[in-house]
Amino acid sequence: MSFTEKAKNKAQQLTGVAKERIGDVTDNEPMRGEGATEQSTARARQTGGDPRDARRRARDTFR
Repeated sequence: MSFTEKAKNKAQQLTGVAKERIGDVTDNEPMRGEGATEQSTARARQTGGDPRDARRRARDTFR
């Protein structure tokens, strides 16, 4: 995975975090869900298809 792809994934993940937090503050459930979806999509791309990495990241996220 190239640096550019990693940077795009990280930007998408941060955008998802921002949307999710804005959704929390404004009590906007659709925006909160959209942010969570963007984060998970970016994480899945970042792992490059290695299920062990995806499992570790998911576990670490919920700790």
